[in-house]
Amino acid sequence: MRKKAAATLATAAAMLGVIASATTASAEANPPGCPKGYFCAYSGPDQTGSLVLKTAGNWSGQVNFRSVFNNGYAFPGADHVDMTYWYEGDGTVTSCLHYNPGPGQYKWTAPYTEVVYSVRWRGEC
Repeated sequence: MRKKAAATLATAAAMLGVIASATTASAEANPPGCPKGYFCAYSGPDQTGSLVLKTAGNWSGQVNFRSVFNNGYAFPGADHVDMTYWYEGDGTVTSCLHYNPGPGQYKWTAPYTEVVYSVRWRGEC
């Protein structure tokens, strides 16, 4: 009986050590020209090139882009973004992006230059 209790105690201690050493997600550094609280689109891949769109609210229009980054704040009901855009081969698509640092996708690079039509802030995807 003592061996079983000791084994249970050792297992619990090991699990507590794993939980205590787990790190929380930290936000990625702001991409160029995109401060916290904004959704941004860039002309180049991986948030490079020119900043072609920067919005802290809903937006609509037409802008060519290659990459995007949701640098919004954690705010229930308004921290994710629905981005509607033209995607080569699929036509008009709407994708939901989480805010930096996730979990989930908060940045994206298109394989080709695409056109964004609207950005709508929303709750969870």
